[in-house]
Amino acid sequence: MTLQFFVRSPTHQTLTVTLEPTQSLTLRHLKSSLFPNLRSVSSFYFALNGKPLSDSTLLPNSQITHLSTLFLLPRISGGGGDGGATGAESRDCYLKMYADKKPDKIDPNEKRLGKWLNCALSYEPLREPCVIDKLGNIFNKEALVEALLGKKLPKEFRHIRGLKDMINIKLSMIPGKESEAADGATFQCPITGLEFNGKYKFFALRNCGHVVSAKALKEVKSSTCLVCHKEFVESDKMVINGSEEEVSALRERMEEEKVKAGKEKKKRGIDVVDGKKDCGKLEGNEKLENGKKSSNGGVKKFRAVDVAPANATKEVYASIFTSSKKSDFKETYSCRSLPLGRN
Repeated sequence: MTLQFFVRSPTHQTLTVTLEPTQSLTLRHLKSSLFPNLRSVSSFYFALNGKPLSDSTLLPNSQITHLSTLFLLPRISGGGGDGGATGAESRDCYLKMYADKKPDKIDPNEKRLGKWLNCALSYEPLREPCVIDKLGNIFNKEALVEALLGKKLPKEFRHIRGLKDMINIKLSMIPGKESEAADGATFQCPITGLEFNGKYKFFALRNCGHVVSAKALKEVKSSTCLVCHKEFVESDKMVINGSEEEVSALRERMEEEKVKAGKEKKKRGIDVVDGKKDCGKLEGNEKLENGKKSSNGGVKKFRAVDVAPANATKEVYASIFTSSKKSDFKETYSCRSLPLGRN
């Protein structure tokens, strides 16, 4: 029986195809014979009733009935449009997502770059003003301040409680890398020109904020900043994105500074309890006596006669502040010299 069916081309032309009972061919051969001018035959496929047909489908076929219509449609190759990417995500954002699924497959170079090129909190590209915390993590200052105000800091950054826990730093821009869209490192050492990309160790100087490479500090022995020539000591050097050992040392230093600050507050009569100031609390049985601590178990009341000037009569001096003798007469609130009943 002769099979006759129709083919609808991508240009909306309808072609009639007739196959004799003795004829047999595949859909791939049918495409080539009907559309010899197609650039790539594999870029198109036949569909019947909305269902795609394989190019190896043999004609005649029980699916393709008499007078049915085949549609020749172009293949849509992948490339987006599925809502999976907006173009706004940073490199480090994708790295974290991929690392959670396949931690053994993450590229160490990409992980290193993400840590040095992006803010440790927002994962956005670093842009000035930038700050570091006392553990050497680097942030965009605006993102960190917003997280502090909104109380949205992650657990690993809870040691940052205010501006006093941030160190303002000054990064040196690589010429020609002013655009945030520029690939690779954006900053460099102002002395050696080494790129701020994790391949080299960098230090931030707490006294002035300049960021220089370890190589520059090693080759140029100086007790002053190599950029602004401000004096600094060894403890002013803060390693950025240090190793586990270096971060552990910074953490110990941070804890020591907290303990030292707490002792200084206690010396001023201020005890720190759970991060809050308690100005009136003293340890043990210590009490205040004339502005000094006393361990006699009570607080001695202020008496004017105890601080009377030299050669002064204590009774007269005391009468300036309070009545030195009790009287049966009631005095007015405004004048002690005119008691009621005496005028």
